[in-house]
Amino acid sequence: MHVLLVDDDVALSEMLTEYLAGEGIRTTAAFNGPDGAAVALSGHFDVIILDIMLPGMDGNEVLRRIRQTSAIPVVMLTAKGGDVDRVVGLEMGADDYIAKPYYPRELVARLRAVTRRQQGSAPAMDTGVLKIGALELSSGKSEVLWKHSAFELTTSEFDLLEHLMRGGELVSSKEHLSLKVLGRPREAYDRSVDVHVSNLRKKLAACSGGEAEIETIRGVGYRLRLPS
Repeated sequence: MHVLLVDDDVALSEMLTEYLAGEGIRTTAAFNGPDGAAVALSGHFDVIILDIMLPGMDGNEVLRRIRQTSAIPVVMLTAKGGDVDRVVGLEMGADDYIAKPYYPRELVARLRAVTRRQQGSAPAMDTGVLKIGALELSSGKSEVLWKHSAFELTTSEFDLLEHLMRGGELVSSKEHLSLKVLGRPREAYDRSVDVHVSNLRKKLAACSGGEAEIETIRGVGYRLRLPS
């Protein structure tokens, strides 16, 4: 795994780089927003760790530029208690977030969770094709189609759609989706799954003309609805 770390804290970046090296993860660091945005789309990285508070250009703007052309996994670094920052980052297409200060071991777990599709390391998933009506998803190709036309999803959105397709008529709880899609237990007041569902819902509506939708079962969770 090759990680791009965009954080203006040089000392912390050096310590994290050393820790990640011990986990077999290669790290390249950028210390401001413009530099991070410039190298993020080089195609050399598997995942980006992106701090929100950056000089020159904040993390949300860097993320916006990345999402204009790339679905590379992005884990945001937020201030402890920065709930608004977390929601904004997720709504803009971040795959996950972690609050500072954080345990490096937890960060590694988040990185591995968001890159499992690229690395092909999700044992519960096969590499076949799922097809429900006009919606088709290929785990092996990391591709999703509506009526044979491909559309772009982030890693977390792709994994979320895959789980909902596999669930069929069953309702998937937020707790289940947090574990299976984000790779972590759902915390109290955690809106990550809801925001990913909202983002996926908008993309499905746009590509399908409203034919494909995610149904909310109040107090329970979500399931996918497609024309019969």
